[in-house]
Amino acid sequence: MSTDTVRYSDKDLAEFKELIKEKIQKAQHDLELIKSAYMNDHNNGTEDTSPTFKAFDEGSEVMSKESNSQLAIRQEKFIRDLKNALIRIENKTYGVCRVTGKLINKERLKLVPHATLSIEAKNMQQ
Repeated sequence: MSTDTVRYSDKDLAEFKELIKEKIQKAQHDLELIKSAYMNDHNNGTEDTSPTFKAFDEGSEVMSKESNSQLAIRQEKFIRDLKNALIRIENKTYGVCRVTGKLINKERLKLVPHATLSIEAKNMQQ
């Protein structure tokens, strides 16, 4: 390995890999919950026959389904980003800022394990 190569050690990468795998499992579980809520028709056998409440319920049901759909899309993207982070671990490029080429702070990676930008690069974007 050349001296100018910047990357995390195999030990660090293994730790991040475990963290990311745990996050993927939790995210997939959360996605299943979101999808089951989306598929649920919210009819628990307690239909109110009042027209006012029925119209309100239908409106809130549509909003709830739209909200759940957006949550599901965000969750799927999060899972995809985490899986891409696993690929970067395998390539030993994980944790290297794609703008500056410097290592991303470990604490940042623990909080945002799919990060591809250092705080420095993130601030330059804003």
